[in-house]
This record gives sequence, structure tokens and C-alpha cells, in this order.
Amino acid sequence: MFILITYDINVTSNLGQRRLRKVAKICLNYGQRVQNSVFECKVTEAELLVIKKQLTDVIDIEKDSLRFYRLGDSYDKKVQHIGAKQSYNFNDALIVD
Repeated sequence: MFILITYDINVTSNLGQRRLRKVAKICLNYGQRVQNSVFECKVTEAELLVIKKQLTDVIDIEKDSLRFYRLGDSYDKKVQHIGAKQSYNFNDALIVD
């Protein structure tokens, strides 16, 4: 399943900046950054539960927020992109130099 994860981390303190880096690192383990605080991820239902747990353990629920959008399997028909940073197709082979 394809999901969109968005977050807003309060970075007015050093601890907030640390939380921001940790949240981004967790999201990078499961998908690709498409905007500063937005990640597209292809995950199973079980992986989604793990991601939610990992992220919830990092954030300060009094100051930060997370959002999860389920895009389903045919996300490419639901997402329109205009501009820079074109995303890759999750179903294509990924070749790293």
C-alpha cells in the first residue's frame, strides 16, 4: 500500500531539532522525501504499524504532529506532480551508482 506521511515538528529548541532529524531518518527508511516534511512510502500494513510506533516514540505529542494518508495501490492515478524533484516509480527497479 502507498501512504503519505507528513509531519510538523516544533524546532524552537535543540531537542525539537533532534526530533526533526530522527523523524526524517525513520521516514527515509521506508520511502522517499517528496517535500521537506512529506514522504511517499510503499509499505505493508504491518510496516505501517511499526512506522507509527517508531514515530510516536520520537515526537513530543504536546508540540509536534504526524499525519498518515492512505493512497492505496493506484496512487499514481491520485497524485499529480508539477515542478522539480520528480519522484521515482516504486514498481520500477532501483539502480544505485
